[in-house]
Amino acid sequence: MKGRIIKQISNKWTVSCDKKLTDCSSIGKFRYKNIHPVVGDIVEFDNDNKIITSIYTRRNELVRPPVSNVDQAIILTSCTEPSFSSNLLDKMLVVIEYNNIKPVICFTKYDLLVNTSEIDEIIDYYKKIGYKVFINNELVNIKSVLKGKVSVLTGQTGVGKSSLLNRLKDDLNLKTGEISKALGRGRHTTRHVELLEVEEGLVADTPGFSSLDFNGMNKKDIKDNFVEFYENEDKCKYKDCMHIKEDGCYIKKLVEEGKIRNTRYNNYVKFIESINEKKW
Repeated sequence: MKGRIIKQISNKWTVSCDKKLTDCSSIGKFRYKNIHPVVGDIVEFDNDNKIITSIYTRRNELVRPPVSNVDQAIILTSCTEPSFSSNLLDKMLVVIEYNNIKPVICFTKYDLLVNTSEIDEIIDYYKKIGYKVFINNELVNIKSVLKGKVSVLTGQTGVGKSSLLNRLKDDLNLKTGEISKALGRGRHTTRHVELLEVEEGLVADTPGFSSLDFNGMNKKDIKDNFVEFYENEDKCKYKDCMHIKEDGCYIKKLVEEGKIRNTRYNNYVKFIESINEKKW
């Protein structure tokens, strides 16, 4: 039988087929071949023995969170509690773009801000470079984006993923947690990855994280997935310009003119430096 994995807890996978759910284990050869079924996988399974026997080729995949075959990633980024991190947002955008998944940005806890001018400027910039951007009280717009899609909600711990899902669908009753004042971030409330039915689509609620790596990516991959860099790099003096030390760099000119945000460019430089520090 053919189905989709919608939940994983430890070494058990829940497979959905014809609106029926079956809890399965996986065949031993997966372990020997270092194959790990993940939520979102389309699989063949033996309904009698409750075993996943094969996994169809994935059209895309994320490592953190572990999920596959998604149409879009809704990146939740907090305006406050925890504080907004442009570095983490840009890192998630690069990783998601690299994995051929469409990113959508949602700013959470916007309503907690006393002065929204700084965040409004940031929102306007990401819209200008082509991203869909919402704030978390725009529920009608967020629902329209989710309709008929397989989406993953991702973001750091405490950003409000479960809270947003509870508002999008009343009967979910997902557990939420408070921010640790000592650590400045949330405690994990989601313990596993699961696809939930929301707005005629499927949405993966995932455990939060506080760090993210450029797994398998090189410097060119990072450069090519800064969308406003990629769209303008043909105007640089050198075809292989990395936009850091080269003369005649059009990207640096745009930064100097204020057309590319300094924080965005500085994050790019940090990402390239982190790749340089790795031992391949």
